[in-house]
Amino acid sequence: MNFNKTTEQSSNYNHLEKMSINELLTNINNEDQTIANAVRKTIPSVEKLVEQIVIKLQKGGRLFYIGAGTSGRLGILDASECPPTFGVSNDLVIGLIAGGDNAIRQAVENAEDSIKQGWNDLQNNNITDKDVVIGIAASGTTPYVVSTLEKCNKNNITTGCITMNEGSPLALVAKYPIVCVVGPEFVTGSSRMKAGTTQKLLLNMISTTTMIKLGKVKGNKMVDMQLSNTKLVNRGTRMIMEELKIDEKLANQLLLKHGSVRNAVNAYNNE
Repeated sequence: MNFNKTTEQSSNYNHLEKMSINELLTNINNEDQTIANAVRKTIPSVEKLVEQIVIKLQKGGRLFYIGAGTSGRLGILDASECPPTFGVSNDLVIGLIAGGDNAIRQAVENAEDSIKQGWNDLQNNNITDKDVVIGIAASGTTPYVVSTLEKCNKNNITTGCITMNEGSPLALVAKYPIVCVVGPEFVTGSSRMKAGTTQKLLLNMISTTTMIKLGKVKGNKMVDMQLSNTKLVNRGTRMIMEELKIDEKLANQLLLKHGSVRNAVNAYNNE
């Protein structure tokens, strides 16, 4: 299939090794400043996908991210942050990477070229048509990801994608594609840079908006966050003080007794 793979186009800059540190940093930043506007253009596509995710999760479904390399790691990062941030179970948002957990830290040779492993990974997680699967691949050609979405479609599983190449196999196979074209990388082909930043922004938008629509935020506060360290306990205490107009000692006692800001506030109001 012939299409314009912008992620592989030659950088707009040359002779990088001859640039000063300041020139390198400034030029990288210049490229990064183009990302937000590119992401803004995708909002209608993101909206359609998030609508489907919310519907599925409200009915007991789950959200899967699947990718290879940087794309897979970013999916795992976003998935792993949902439980502590929003107080959801560890199996509501699941990130899968080609090559398994070992590939989180180091590249696994040829893992992204498998056309069977992705579907096997989903089956190991008991995938059903209640779930949503988002394939993440800057190139839009990763076999591990594309083949998995094809299999999902055949099994009536809702599919979305995040890719940086219009007309790519991934963009064509996903039922709800998000295609964000950010152009060539500063270092030619290094999609851990602009493409990776773009993926992180889009994943933030998808998971945060979904969780808000599922009722995991009140006002603008993470009322269901897990109290996994002192910083979060202190944050939760301040949130309760502000909401209930009570002193720090009582707010802290309520939080530790009831385990979350939401539960603490509800318990106090129902006394």
